Amino acid sequence: MAMDPSPRFYQHFQASVAVLEDQIEQLTSASAVAGERQDAINHLLAGIAKLQNEVADAAETTPSYDRRQYSETIKGLQEKLNETVAKVNPRTRFQFKRSGAGTAHADTDGGVSSRIDPRLNPGSFAMSSAPAVPSTRSNDADNGGDDEVDTLGQLPAKPSSARDYNLEMSMPGVAGIRKPSFSTASNIGISNQSGLHIILPSSAARATASGSLTDLTGCIVDMSVPTATGQPFAGLALKNIRGSLIVAGRVNGPVHMTAIADSIVVVVARQVRIHECRNVHLYLHCSSHPIIEDCTGMRFAPLPAPYMTESEGNTENQWDQVDDFKWLKAGHSPNWTVLPDEEVLDADVWTKIVPGQPGASMQETLAKVGLPRG
Repeated sequence: MAMDPSPRFYQHFQASVAVLEDQIEQLTSASAVAGERQDAINHLLAGIAKLQNEVADAAETTPSYDRRQYSETIKGLQEKLNETVAKVNPRTRFQFKRSGAGTAHADTDGGVSSRIDPRLNPGSFAMSSAPAVPSTRSNDADNGGDDEVDTLGQLPAKPSSARDYNLEMSMPGVAGIRKPSFSTASNIGISNQSGLHIILPSSAARATASGSLTDLTGCIVDMSVPTATGQPFAGLALKNIRGSLIVAGRVNGPVHMTAIADSIVVVVARQVRIHECRNVHLYLHCSSHPIIEDCTGMRFAPLPAPYMTESEGNTENQWDQVDDFKWLKAGHSPNWTVLPDEEVLDADVWTKIVPGQPGASMQETLAKVGLPRG
């Protein structure tokens, strides 16, 4: 018997609130440098607006008492965010302040305006056909400046000129792990990089409409955080990658892997199509048969435990049900096999080494995951 939608939404709502509360608490440790704190605030605004819309969409199947509780909880999140931002940015006036039918404004010196769906006002769920349209006005802290001008950016970001994140990541003299925010992008595209350790922060969650990684050599790219805390990629393309570790995160649609060699890939997806790849270890959670074509030396393993969520735990994983479209003979294709247990990387690698260790070079980190491999 299918679960009633009300209890199911209640569970989803509580989980979403817990995530948002945790992210609000983490604001106190976010740096104001390079817009990191601003990106975190913008991400929280987007998350609260998304939750408001979900509550509105579920209103028809939600008891009136629950609707009031949801509304009060969202109001509490807004107030908690106001208080936290006031502490970390004491010179920035930032508030959700209600004025009129379902509209939130800041004080005159705050520069924030966020239109809220009237159905989501505490104690009022009058139905309306108009969707919630979150919007803000301010200077973009990513363009520089100190805390005094580190105010809210547009959601979604609409910069006057697109930032070249690939250029920023490859700038000489920039040491350590790169954490490009992708706060002004609608999708994530990383290309033409060599020898970089790139970890996408949660601020990139608004850029997961689509993703592509192309022409990478000797890199580590971890996209697991934004696709776990925000929306999964709708689709993802990986192409021309050599000697690299790619933690691709979650993909609601297809993943296309083309011309990848001597690398490790970790991904959660509904469909995986693999073309012209060789000597790749693929740690996978896939709800359909992975498909390979013109590949050699492919070795498959299940998704590592540190990347598992409740969603993966409740979904069948067909990681080892591989179809080789170019092997038409009877018997097992020689182009793929299951990765032997002794070669499967343990949990400490994913939780302690892949995120980067103090003082460790890229070569040392790659060596600990078994790369390069020829």
